[in-house]
Amino acid sequence: MTAIDHAQLNWDEQGRPLSRQFDDVYFSRESGLAESQYVFIQHNHLPERFAALKDGDTFVIAETGFGTGLNFLCAWQCFVEHAPAGARLQFISVEKYPLQRSDLVQALALWPQLSELREQLLQQYVAIHSGFQSMQLAHGRVSLTLLIGDVLEMLGQLDGKVDAWFLDGFAPSKNPEMWNEQVFAQLARLASSATTLATFTSAGFVRRGLLAAGFTVTRVPGFGRKFAMLAGGFVPKGDSLNRSLPPCPWFARPEQVQRPVEQRHAIVIGAGLAGCASAASLAARGWRVTLIEQHQHIAQEASGNAQGILYLKLSAHKTALSRFILSGFGYTRRLLEARSAASMGTAALNKNDWDMCGILQLGFNAKEQKRLDALTAHFPQSLLRAVSAQQASQLAGVALDNAAAFYPETGWVNPPALCHVLSQHPLIRLKSATQAITLVQDKEQWQVQAEHALIATAPVLVLCNAANVAQFAQTQHLPLSRVRGQTSQLPATAASQAIHCVICANGYISPARHNLHTIGASFNFGEDSQEATLAEHRSNLALLHALAPSFKLHFDSDHLDLSTLAGHAAFRCTSLDYLPLVGPVAEHASFIQTYADLRKDARLPLQQPCPWHQGLYVNTAHGSRGLLSAPLAAELLAAWITAEPLPVPLELAQRCHPNRFALRSLIRNQA
Repeated sequence: MTAIDHAQLNWDEQGRPLSRQFDDVYFSRESGLAESQYVFIQHNHLPERFAALKDGDTFVIAETGFGTGLNFLCAWQCFVEHAPAGARLQFISVEKYPLQRSDLVQALALWPQLSELREQLLQQYVAIHSGFQSMQLAHGRVSLTLLIGDVLEMLGQLDGKVDAWFLDGFAPSKNPEMWNEQVFAQLARLASSATTLATFTSAGFVRRGLLAAGFTVTRVPGFGRKFAMLAGGFVPKGDSLNRSLPPCPWFARPEQVQRPVEQRHAIVIGAGLAGCASAASLAARGWRVTLIEQHQHIAQEASGNAQGILYLKLSAHKTALSRFILSGFGYTRRLLEARSAASMGTAALNKNDWDMCGILQLGFNAKEQKRLDALTAHFPQSLLRAVSAQQASQLAGVALDNAAAFYPETGWVNPPALCHVLSQHPLIRLKSATQAITLVQDKEQWQVQAEHALIATAPVLVLCNAANVAQFAQTQHLPLSRVRGQTSQLPATAASQAIHCVICANGYISPARHNLHTIGASFNFGEDSQEATLAEHRSNLALLHALAPSFKLHFDSDHLDLSTLAGHAAFRCTSLDYLPLVGPVAEHASFIQTYADLRKDARLPLQQPCPWHQGLYVNTAHGSRGLLSAPLAAELLAAWITAEPLPVPLELAQRCHPNRFALRSLIRNQA
């Protein structure tokens, strides 16, 4: 099931939370804050290690058991006090039973000395669903990824290296699933020779299990009335490196070049949502970014709609696309909060740029209603819930004839405004009205060239220019397609101002923004123009009328002069399997030659290193779901480039990898 079980709590007379699931406390009754600082901060030597970081370094902490987030806030506070301004903290925590936001508010109210950090966490603690859920704090200096689910499943899909482990599940006697040999093996897989570990427990079987996994742990005095706890480090065994290698070299990370901060420079081609988000993710990590856009202004093509819908087309069958969309939705939802005017000051989204008003997906025929029934049975009500036609009409503000699924956490955003905010960073330099024609790699530098001039050079190059990615010799093998789409801007009327939320079926209508409703959107495989057409305005009006007969009355569409309607036409870029392409690019001819034996037997355990185009990456093929997938894909891309733990499960990262198509062609003997 994708639905998650939230923590069931009791509260003691001092207002401290107790777990009903495990009949255990979340932290010491003496002082949870002092316990976290003593057990996890002191015994992982974090003040000294943070102080030793250099600008551009990222320190990774992973935790078993997020609970109330107290350990995270303590680590964050220590990082602020001791780390240099140019360093980053990445905190990863597994939690099977996350607290409801209201419970988190109540629990963390116990620690007023953490109030500034607590408020930032609470602002981002929205749209928390199953799987990997990432959020950015402190303007990108601190990242938190919650792995919502079973500890073994979640850790088994985590790809990266951890600098310090916090083992803070409930007591081993009450939560044995968190403390076993399989979990300890995952801790070791994700560790390096510099990794430390600390835990409140001193149970003998935990100590023996950690020792067997390769950790050197000793008993040290415990906190308060606890006699002892465990702390130590990791000593790699002879086979540790082999065990950490991915089984498929075509999905391995390219060899990382360690660069000083001043040499961390990337070129990003394409200033739509994928490009602006990629530039922002790299800039947050201290990289200088040259953002190249062929148009005079950013967000002119598929990211140029007036109102983009955060529409979750999910599946009850846990498909890769559905899981990526679910994590991507959460990330985008929290990104909008972080970039809102209230939290960012200048260069921020304002109240006219986005509205999480909710989305109604109508069951417009029996097949669609059956699909919606399956979804509402599979996902939690906080994500979507079934509503009757009468309830849907009340939510929409207009009369509707169909039952629906209602998504209360989502809504619409103005993509150009989001692109603008993402691109406003002192490390990002925009070069507009500049078209990249050819890419040339000279030693360790990529040169981006126009027709008769050099545009920019950098060691890392990221292609985010939709289907135009395939125009370059290095990436022409990628199977990308494009589909024209058009939205129409419909003037609001006195009646249509009553529309409270986005209403979707085969088409959609949004609430009014600046007295205009966005309706659409067409899918046109035959038209090659980027100009809005009267034919597709008519098509969009037909989609609107199909939503509900009442819309004819709201807009008097029979008397509309279609030639006066504004519209936006652009080409969506899609892949063969509808998943985005995110990651490093291989040299195609060498790839086919290196792994040619897969034509004979797809199960051969080949280990030849992948022939990469060193420093070349793509982030494209987001189709009509770019608002949900592109920002998270940008974080995935940045993790590929900077050797950070991936913010999505490894299996999903591989399903989005650019090499997947060449690999399939070999296996099918088509290459």
